[in-house]
This record gives sequence, C-alpha cells and structure tokens, in this order.
Amino acid sequence: MSSKPLDYENLNENVKKCQYAVRGELYLRASELQKEGKKIIFTNVGNPHALGQKPLTFPRQVIALCQAPFLLDDPNVRLIFPADAIAKAKHYLSLNSGGLGAYSDSRGIPGVRKEVAEFIEKRDGYPSDPELIFLTDGASKGVAHILNAVIRSESDGILVPVPQYPLYSATISLLGGTLVPYYLEETANWGLDTNDLQQSVARARSNGITVRAMVIINPGNPTGQCLSEANLKSVLQFCDNQNLVLLADEVYQQNIYQDERPFISSRKVLMDMGPPISKELQLVSFHTVSKGYWGECGQRGAYFEMTNIPPKSVEEIYKVASIALSPNVPGQIFLGLMVNPPKPGDISYERFVRESKGILESLRRRAQLMTDGFNSCRNVVCNFTEGAMYSFPQIRLPPRAIEAAKKAGKVPDVFYCLKLLEAAGISTVPGSGFGQKEGVFHLRTTILPAEEDMPAIMDSFKKFNDEFMDQYEDRRGYSRI
Repeated sequence: MSSKPLDYENLNENVKKCQYAVRGELYLRASELQKEGKKIIFTNVGNPHALGQKPLTFPRQVIALCQAPFLLDDPNVRLIFPADAIAKAKHYLSLNSGGLGAYSDSRGIPGVRKEVAEFIEKRDGYPSDPELIFLTDGASKGVAHILNAVIRSESDGILVPVPQYPLYSATISLLGGTLVPYYLEETANWGLDTNDLQQSVARARSNGITVRAMVIINPGNPTGQCLSEANLKSVLQFCDNQNLVLLADEVYQQNIYQDERPFISSRKVLMDMGPPISKELQLVSFHTVSKGYWGECGQRGAYFEMTNIPPKSVEEIYKVASIALSPNVPGQIFLGLMVNPPKPGDISYERFVRESKGILESLRRRAQLMTDGFNSCRNVVCNFTEGAMYSFPQIRLPPRAIEAAKKAGKVPDVFYCLKLLEAAGISTVPGSGFGQKEGVFHLRTTILPAEEDMPAIMDSFKKFNDEFMDQYEDRRGYSRI
C-alpha cells in the first residue's frame, strides 16, 4: 500500500520539529490520571477561570446582551441588566453591521480599534493610530502573524529570552526560522544583560544566521519578573544598534504584585527616548483579555500595535490577516470592554472595581504564599513573582535523582515533575520545556489555584519534595540549602 500525504513520514518536517511543553507529556499524563479518577490540580497553564476565578460581571452582562440582542427589546430587561451594560451593548452592536454573527474588518472593528488607541494614549501619554492596531484571536495568533512576516528562511533568527514561553520556540520552528536564545539571569531576579545579548547575536552571525527580531516578555513568563525602565531603555538601544524589530509581549501588564516595580510599556520608554530612535525603531506590542484580572482565555480577544512599520509592510500584514477574514467578534468586544471599562459615576463602576481589585489582591497574596512555600522546601529556591501568573522555582536535584532520570530515559526535571504529578496530583511544566542553563532544573506552576486551597497545595508539594529528597539525596555529600 502506497504512503499517503498525511502519513507521519510525509508530514511537513516543521510540524514534527515544533514542541509545546505547556500541553506536552506532563499534561497528557495528568489528563490520563484524571480520567482514571485521580484529582488533578492543573497548574500547567495560565487559565484562570478553569481554576475557579469568577468572571467579571459587567463584561459578561454586556456580551450576553450582544449575543442575544432581542433581550434589549424586552420591557423587563432593566430589571436584570444595569443601564450602563444596556448602553454598552447597544454601542458595540452599532459598531459592526450584522452584530456578533457578521464578519468584521480583517483588522478588527474600527470602533474597537479606536478604543484600543485611546487606551494606549492614556497609558503612555502619546497618541496611537487605530490604523496600526490589529485585533486578533488571542495574542498567540498576533505573535504568529508577525513572526510569519519576519521569518523568510531558516537563516533568519529571532532572539528569544530563555527561559521562554514555548509559543515562541514552537512558532519559530513551524515557520522554519531559527531561535537565537539569550539567557535571563536568575540570580539578578531574571534580569536581562545586554552583554549576553551581544554574545548571542555574535554567535548566531558566526553560524550564518541573520538576526532580525528580538522578543521580550514583560512581565515575564515563566519567570514572573518585571523589567525596569533602565532595562527597557538598554533593550531598545540594543535593537536600534543591531537593526532589530522588537516584539514586546506585554500580556501580563495588569498582573503586577510589587508597587516598587510597576509595568512600563516598551512603547512609552521608546517615545520618552525621543528622536531619532523614537522615529526609527520598529516595535510591535501585544496585549490580551486572557490575563490580568479578566482571565478570559476562552474569548480569544487581543491586539497588536505597530510602531514605525512602513505603510507598504502594514498593507502586506493586512493582506495576510484578510485570509482569515475576521477575528472573532465577541473577543473583539471583550477587548473593547477591557480597554474602556466602567468609569467613575457609572452604575457598574463600584462593583467592577471591587471585583477586579479583589482578584488582583488575591493574586498578590497567592504569589507570596507560593514563593514562601517553595523557599521553605529542601533544595528549592524561588524568586518572588513580581508580575504575570507564574512561579518558576529552581529544583536542585541530587546526583542520584539525575542518574535515576537518565536510567528512566527522562530529562531530570521531567522525571521530578512526573513523580510530583503521580504522588500529589499537581500538574506542572518542567523547566526544560522553557529552556534553561545546562545542569540547572526548574518547574513552572501558575499561582492560580484558589487562595483557600494554596496552603494545602504547598503542604502537599513540600511533603512530596521532602520524600523525593530523602529517597535520592546522598546524605554524605549533598547538603541541605
């Protein structure tokens, strides 16, 4: 029998090469255990509502009315929905002819893009052009869209932070490009050193790679750090010197847990630097409704904004976006609601603030609980989560554990995480899925389990870790930390 186009051996090699650890071996094993009846705590993916976060009331009221516009004609509608939610629903329905069931412009609804531009201007203090804003089905789709425009062949390299969110390694592989790693410094709270960037570019060029873009994830995933203004300035200057486009993944900008390290957008820092760099450096910034205190992962609402991208290039990016016809319209409306939420004096304002603040304050407490919990464990050390939704502790595995992993045919941190899953039902992602320095091992977990469950989860982790270390530690030559 002759082989067929979709037989494994005939698949696109880039499809086979790409890996996505967040839903990899650990996730598949966790799903199997769950089917067998074991209680699993899925901390492998930043999916807040799946771990019990309640949706914000106001946006759900608006979207309900948009999905069922006949409710607006019901004389009892005001008994169920507040007047400002009714007004917002009418506003969004008026922006897209045919409502939620009709395609929008391939860049997104013009009125929503205008709201995004106003949000950016208010945030940064500089005007934003709605024509340079594209709405997408999640930030991941936007990242893939831009990487597709940048990567021409395998000799094109993209600088990506290590540890990195595997969206980047997977998408670069899929598009046939080359990932050029630069390492974040764990001992400097996952800071970024431009000397390391220089070395990464030099190594890539010596191997015939043309480095064309640099990715920053700020606040960091999986590392949770928030880049300082000085760090951002040095990155922007570096990109300018090296003629790189900067891709600023800023989807966690609402997730900030330390007052002394606020989020500052790359665009604001760039504009503050002034000409010539503010007029020349190419920058694409990404944001989404999936994170922050919204956590609306399933809605797939996001945007990217382009700065200093030539009009002809924007036209080509628009052309490719048009192939997919339209981003999903409900996701666009969620995005509009995120960038233009209830204001002081609105009926729903106090409730919206109460709900959003409650989520952020709880996340701040959970970040502390988890960091303290990891740091109380033997052979585990963890930086505080300044932002985003993750903890990324280093697990100092004893030599005997590393040897046992090799015998089992597993990467050492995969071996550890599988043991943790089997013993405690905690589904994490091994650090090797994000990239890490040789001989150093981590795991990533979200800080999203319910706050009241967090002490028990950390107790369960500590119990497992103590037993693991008791089993594999050589007491004669391996000390506690």
